[in-house]
Formats: sequence, C-alpha cells, structure tokens
Amino acid sequence: MNSYATPAGGDESPRTPVPGLEPLLSIETLADYVGVPVVTIYRWRTEGRGPCATRVGRHLRFALSDIQAWLGNVREAAPGVERASR
Repeated sequence: MNSYATPAGGDESPRTPVPGLEPLLSIETLADYVGVPVVTIYRWRTEGRGPCATRVGRHLRFALSDIQAWLGNVREAAPGVERASR
C-alpha cells in the first residue's frame, strides 16, 4: 500500500496524498532525487550505507522521513569536512 490514492480505473495519474500517511518513494524516484543510478542505491543498501526501506511485496519503498534522516547522517560536518566515524 502506498500513500497515494489511485483513481478507480487503475490509472496511475494523477495521484493525491492520503491524509495521515507518509508518502513512500520508489527506488527509481530516490535514485533520481539524489542523482545516482539505481544500482548505486542497491549497492549502498548492501554495504549498510543507504536509507532504510520498507519492502512491499518484492518492491522497496522509502519513507520521506527515512530519506531525510539518512541525508542528515551523510551530510558533511562543514564544507569539505567529513563527519566523524559512527
């Protein structure tokens, strides 16, 4: 189940947010957002460096809050200064 309502005919557009549910992004949308190939997201996940995901059937979906938390963790401490090791 995603956080968007799909019209009755099964048409994928337009989607409207369902009140109270956080939007879930596909791996393709996440990869496009951060500007890397999808295989890079998969590799980061197997290395333990990617964002947390929710498995829906065979699909991975990413909550916006998990993406924001992950981006906060990989952000530099200051320009050109890496964060301390975790």
